[in-house]
Amino acid sequence: MPLAGSLSSMATLRVAGAQINPTVGDISANKRLILDAMEWAESEAVDVLLLPELVLCGYPPEDLLLRRGFVARGLSAVEEIAAASETVTTIFGFVDCARSHRTSDASSRLISNAAAVVREGEFVGAYHKTLLPNYGVFDEARYFVPGNKPDAIWEVSGVPVGVSVCEDIWSVDGPPVEQAARGAKALLNINGSPYHVGKGIERAELLARAAQRTGLPVVYLNMVGGQDELVFDGDSMVFDESGSLVYRAAQFEEERFVIDLHLSDSPAKTNEEIPFRSEPSLAPRMSEDAEVYRALETGLRDYFTKNGFREAVVGLSGGIDSALTCTLAVDALGPKVVHGISMPSRYSSRGSVDDSRELARRLGCDFDVLDIDNVFSNYLETLSPIFIGNEEGVAEENLQARIRGAMLMAISNKFGGLVLATGNKSEMAVGYATLYGDMAGGFAVLKDVLKTRVYRIAEWRNNTFEVIPRTIIEKPPSAELRPDQLDTDFLPPYEVLDEILLRYIELDADPGDIAAEGFDEKTVQQIVRMVDRNEYKRNQSALGVKITKKAFGKDRRLPITRGGV
Repeated sequence: MPLAGSLSSMATLRVAGAQINPTVGDISANKRLILDAMEWAESEAVDVLLLPELVLCGYPPEDLLLRRGFVARGLSAVEEIAAASETVTTIFGFVDCARSHRTSDASSRLISNAAAVVREGEFVGAYHKTLLPNYGVFDEARYFVPGNKPDAIWEVSGVPVGVSVCEDIWSVDGPPVEQAARGAKALLNINGSPYHVGKGIERAELLARAAQRTGLPVVYLNMVGGQDELVFDGDSMVFDESGSLVYRAAQFEEERFVIDLHLSDSPAKTNEEIPFRSEPSLAPRMSEDAEVYRALETGLRDYFTKNGFREAVVGLSGGIDSALTCTLAVDALGPKVVHGISMPSRYSSRGSVDDSRELARRLGCDFDVLDIDNVFSNYLETLSPIFIGNEEGVAEENLQARIRGAMLMAISNKFGGLVLATGNKSEMAVGYATLYGDMAGGFAVLKDVLKTRVYRIAEWRNNTFEVIPRTIIEKPPSAELRPDQLDTDFLPPYEVLDEILLRYIELDADPGDIAAEGFDEKTVQQIVRMVDRNEYKRNQSALGVKITKKAFGKDRRLPITRGGV
């Protein structure tokens, strides 16, 4: 890793970024994406091209990494990419063998999350990620060995640059600080950083401080697209040495960009905490509601396209959750492949069917009505020898939901569409959902969206064109499984419920501390019991898009069988 001598008083490094959408496991397709980006970068006469973290295998590859053949195929692809490289230095993420640094037979099971450096037909070297995140959705310590050369620097067109991977730049004294001390003149950081609400602002503040602290420009390159419940939002950024944002790529879209970094020979600043400077005037960041909507849309679209599903089936109840789910499906996939099904029973209001029909008309998607009351009557008659003498209650209510789930799955089996479960995070949290009923489905797009946010993003979607009828938004929430039923018969108002859930689930607050904030103690205890009691239900639910810091799934892992807590 030769270091350059002194720069001229002002040098320029022409940097390209390819914010792309890889597919986990598809090394061949991802290799083609990398080679296409390299060809483009050559045409732009850039010095260096950045691609995302682990872009060659997709991120996160999880237990695919335990297969020797998988790692070996990746290493062979690295050789092919290196051989195809020309004058542009390309930096991209891959899985490397830790012990032998690189070996095409992947004989060692010790592997590292690495950044390859290739140019002029050769593999120049690799940087191994030093700081391995092992919290939330991240399990990197399960698979990777940390790198031991955090000060790694490469010369690019006469300019010494520090290369790092994702988490390395999140620490105040992480590898980029050491690279700056060793003489780097620019910091290049490649990422697979998933989205959650507020993450973009958090990143911008952190990266600006890194630039200010080191006195060096920072180029942050992130991937984009959906991977199971994770969504990568792109939002790649470039900061100058003063910490001012000079470029930001699109959110939730693939993009290629070129930027000239103007470098000086000024020394790096000390490692003291520096206040964050406000961003300069640039194209505005998406509003929070717009971000959430685009994250859900992106996650849904990529789950379908990357898994080969062509059509979606949505049970339309006339309520806000199914209406928003259907709207997201049409926006993500197009109206011709979305099928809305209304399944009224004796307790369904006429308005619910009419509202669903009007929603489908506005969306332009297919719509059918299947009356389930005869099926419900047959179930009741069949069960009557066992149910006789008992009052009607939850069992009869849930029968209707399970009939609907069976209908949707039958349509899925017959025509091949994937059923979208329509439940939201508030319902999933307290168990206000029916196993094998309204929980049936292959993907739950609103699983991490609290009910109050469901209303907010529905209103946001209606801003440009009112696709969701006002009657759906304004009607009191109801499962319509018994006469005059309302959600508030079973739950506190969603405005109260969601604030308690936010604190207990996403912030891990103690129930006593929640009550101390002014919430009714009895209500808090009731909600906490419901959340804890329904862990078994959530473990049987479909996965959905993560949009908060703590979603049900990989984020929040609690034992189902437990006592005393």
